[in-house]
Amino acid sequence: MSLQTLFHLAVASALAVTLSACGGGSSTSSTDSTESGTSTAAVLCNYASSLFNSSPSVNATATATWSCSSTLRSITANGLPDHAVGTFPSTDNPNAISAQNISASVAVAPTKTNVITPRVGAQNKPGMALNGIVFDPGTAGACDNSGACDLGRGTGAWSIEALGQNSFRFGTDSNNAHVQPQGTYHYHGIPEGLVTKLNKGVAMSMALIGWAADGFPIYARYGYSTATDASSAIKVVNSSYKLKTSPDANRPATSLYPMGAFTQDYEYVSGSGDLDECNGRTGVTPEFPSGTYHYFATDTFPYLQRCVKGML
Repeated sequence: MSLQTLFHLAVASALAVTLSACGGGSSTSSTDSTESGTSTAAVLCNYASSLFNSSPSVNATATATWSCSSTLRSITANGLPDHAVGTFPSTDNPNAISAQNISASVAVAPTKTNVITPRVGAQNKPGMALNGIVFDPGTAGACDNSGACDLGRGTGAWSIEALGQNSFRFGTDSNNAHVQPQGTYHYHGIPEGLVTKLNKGVAMSMALIGWAADGFPIYARYGYSTATDASSAIKVVNSSYKLKTSPDANRPATSLYPMGAFTQDYEYVSGSGDLDECNGRTGVTPEFPSGTYHYFATDTFPYLQRCVKGML
């Protein structure tokens, strides 16, 4: 399978789809402009990691191996994190981390289009980290108009956010991650432990942390202050999503759930930050000195990109 179906994620059947507190739907909007593909074949095609994780919640060897063919970038991994994690099970997350059977692939020469394809939901992951941990920004939690909520299988119209709010607790650790009932450890935001490992102690450096479902790279937090100039200063890259100035009609009362509790509380404001609707931009990076389209994991909503602009 490929990352484009489940993120062409061929994961063990237990992981395949049932993601408690992590889900949603998907749809595609389209237009007709494309840019020719940019090969990523020279970048991290032989990335491999095998590391014993002594965290009490893991206590096992985390493995991930990437390879490239003429058309695909592929990974096999066991889904275990290769950095320190929080305590699982916990009061807010009763699930234990367990190994998974992960096999996935993306295009090695992705093509950017003007199509915006949402990637939120059990079978529509936006990307995967280098260590084989899935990026999964949404949740399956929802509230109805009255404010009645279900964190695991909500059927209301108001989608609960995992991060950036204090109304609901999903038991995320310092890596903005937690565990699904099937044992799948996954990221809802910047994977801090992985970033620290990749940066090797160098503060404020661009870290390529994974690959999106369309094959473009994903970076964490930092980028060049001028997207097209590698000699410009490194800065914190900001998303262009903002909290709405007032709640939507029929939203549960803000006295119950302050603004930011729900996905619908945010809106894209073009030009207000550094990034587009999919938390991406075109520019140069250390791995792509001639420039490429790339995504960012950011400190604020949407945390991880929730759509892709590359051809699927």
